Amino acid sequence: MDDRVLPVRRIRFRYPPGSLRHHYVDDDLIMSHVVAVLSATFPPGEDFFIRSVRHFSDQVTDPVLKEQVRGFIGQEVTHGREHRELNRRLQEMGYPTHRVSRFVKVVLADATKRAPARLCLSYTAALEHYTATIAECLLAKPEAQELLGDTEVRNILLWHALEETEHKAVAFDVYRAVGGREWMRRLGFVIQSAGLIGLVVIATVLSMLGDRAAYNPVRLVRSILRLRRSPFLQADVARNLADYMRRGFHPSDHDNEELLRTWTEELFGPEGKLADHLH
Repeated sequence: MDDRVLPVRRIRFRYPPGSLRHHYVDDDLIMSHVVAVLSATFPPGEDFFIRSVRHFSDQVTDPVLKEQVRGFIGQEVTHGREHRELNRRLQEMGYPTHRVSRFVKVVLADATKRAPARLCLSYTAALEHYTATIAECLLAKPEAQELLGDTEVRNILLWHALEETEHKAVAFDVYRAVGGREWMRRLGFVIQSAGLIGLVVIATVLSMLGDRAAYNPVRLVRSILRLRRSPFLQADVARNLADYMRRGFHPSDHDNEELLRTWTEELFGPEGKLADHLH
C-alpha cells in the first residue's frame, strides 16, 4: 500500500448539441458502440464499487487507507454523475445507454443482496483492475488517444482514466486489510471477466442492431478489420489483465507514477487542458 492522497476534483463536462458525430470514436462503427456500452455500465458499476468498499470501511484501521477510501468514494461518485450526463447525450443520439445501465444496475443489486460481502469486494477489486488496465492503455498509447479525436468524450475518458489510475489499489488494499483470501480474489476475477466480456459483446451487438450504418456491409467489415489493430486489444493489455491471477499480485506492481505525473500536469496543471472544467 502506498501513501497516495486521492484528490476529489469538482469537475463538469458539457456536450453542446451537434458537438459529437454519431460515430464519435474516429468515425468507427463498432468502437463507438463499445464505448457507449462501457459508459452505460459506469454509473451502476461505480455505485456497486462504493457499496462494496463502504461495507468494510469500519474495519479499516490504517489511517492512510481510511483516507484513501474517502477519496475513492468521492472520485467514484463524480465518475457516476458525469457518465450519467454523457449517457443521456448518447441516448439522444440513438445509443441504448439507459437500457444497458438499468440491466447492469439490476444485476449488481442482486449481487449485493445475494453474494457474500467479501466476494462483492473481490468483484470490485477485479473490475478496478480492468478499468486501471484500460486506463493505462489510453494514457500510455497515443494511437488510443487519437481514436477519440478532440471532443468532450476524449476529455471525460482521459480524466476518468487518470483517476482510475490514481485509486487502482484502494479496493484491493481494503480486500487484503479485511482478510480477503487469495482464492476468492482470483475467483472474483474469473467471474467478473466472464460477466464483463460477455456483457460488452452482447450489448454492443444489440446496440448495433439499432444503427442503420451496421447494415452497410462495407462499413461493418471495415470496422471489424480495424479491431485487429485496436490498441485496446493488443497482447500487452491481455498480459496486464492476466497478471491479476498471479499469486502475490498487487496493483502497484504495475508502476504508473510517471504516467500519473505527466497526465496530472497535462490535464490539471496551470496550462492544463481541463483546468477550465474545474469548479
